[in-house]
Amino acid sequence: MKLSQLLEEMPDAYCAGGADREITSLCTDSRVAGDGELFFCIRGTRVDSHEFAKDAERRGAAAVVCERDLGLSCPQVLVRDGREAMARMSAAFYGHPERTMKVIGVTGTNGKTTVSHMIRSILVAAGVKAGVIGTLGARYADRSVAPVLTTPDPVSLFSLLSDMKKAGTEAVVCEVSAHALTLNKECPLSYEAAVFTNLTHDHLDFFPDMDSYGRAKAKMFDPARCKYAVLNFDDKFGRRLSENGTPFCSFALDTPADAFALVESETLKETRMMLNLCDELCETTIRMTGRHNVSNALAAAMTARRFGAGTEEISKGLSALPGVDGRLEWAASFRGADVFVDFAHTPDGLEKSLSALRAHCAGRLVCLFGCGGNRDAGKRAPMGETVARLCDFAVITSDNPRYEDPCEIIAQVEQGFRRASNAYVCVQEREKATEYALNLLGEGDILLVAGKGGEYYQEIMGIKYSYNDKNVIKTAIEKLGE
Repeated sequence: MKLSQLLEEMPDAYCAGGADREITSLCTDSRVAGDGELFFCIRGTRVDSHEFAKDAERRGAAAVVCERDLGLSCPQVLVRDGREAMARMSAAFYGHPERTMKVIGVTGTNGKTTVSHMIRSILVAAGVKAGVIGTLGARYADRSVAPVLTTPDPVSLFSLLSDMKKAGTEAVVCEVSAHALTLNKECPLSYEAAVFTNLTHDHLDFFPDMDSYGRAKAKMFDPARCKYAVLNFDDKFGRRLSENGTPFCSFALDTPADAFALVESETLKETRMMLNLCDELCETTIRMTGRHNVSNALAAAMTARRFGAGTEEISKGLSALPGVDGRLEWAASFRGADVFVDFAHTPDGLEKSLSALRAHCAGRLVCLFGCGGNRDAGKRAPMGETVARLCDFAVITSDNPRYEDPCEIIAQVEQGFRRASNAYVCVQEREKATEYALNLLGEGDILLVAGKGGEYYQEIMGIKYSYNDKNVIKTAIEKLGE
């Protein structure tokens, strides 16, 4: 593809020579740049890749997209926002695959992954060739792609959408993070429907306050790019989004809304319920527990209705989903106790998951959890206090400390925990902490191992070590002799 064709996506860009250059691939890492590549300079929080543009040129880059003149010999495309340019030019390079599929966006602090997989399951039940992109990676046709970020970088995102298009995908459900919206990762996308789950404390290491965090999520519901919104009316911010002019429907459990639900029966592993979807009744069973998952099912059902799914397909699709990896997922039975893993890594997420388990706990409710390093430190003490209020005992441990001292992170969690309880122990190494927590269990107890969910790594000092909570639980149970 000619550089001039990509420049059509950026009418305000200035190209210093060589617009007729042939572009064979796109690149953001100068170390792997090669002949014919278009190199994008991006200003990051730690690194500004403008510093590596000359290296990319030396390695054969055909042209460089940058925000300032770098004095290069190869063509320079000067743009106002390098990230936006990367997204728009990536979409064009891959032939705008997003224009050939119905795109559904799901955003919110918690629940994005579960809602996304529920929507896809319903659409598949309705005969739609649907895919999903998010925290657990991508799934479409008979293929799975390993996860990298909740919302992939633009080059990866549009390459993936192109592959989905070639595989015949008709609709794609995308988890869209507030970071992605702020950084314009997905700006070429227009949403046939956009779902809002909730807005609670998270990511205040990146956003200065909750208002700016909320404004980032609100970008997805702009009438200029969103045809229809599906909003959680139990959330104050969800009600605010209904005022922006985009056609919408609402769902809620505790607030008047277009869709609501009645739970008929619930166990640790499934919930049977009646959904009222704009006065259409739909009885179904989901293979998960908790009020928050009933809310997630409502969000998915109302979204799928927008795409023509009837109550039969909605019921079938929700029932067919075996659960979602690492989302309040039953992992094992040990000494008469049940063990769950969950991705909960915010005060709100922990409260919802622990409350769901408490309703079925005949013995002690135990939680193993930690907080990630180099992330929102302001939620550490509240997470500790939340667990202290809801559990009988807790094991505070490490969770992706990254470049921080895990002992310091644990100390901050302890400060919040001690506001409500002293029934806890600190075991820094997560694997040993898991063994310790399992050894506490007896008949009727429940253990929640929280924070990592379906992750397959533990990040320490820039290195991602192989680690998965479910695998560690299995190994620990074998080691403990049962």
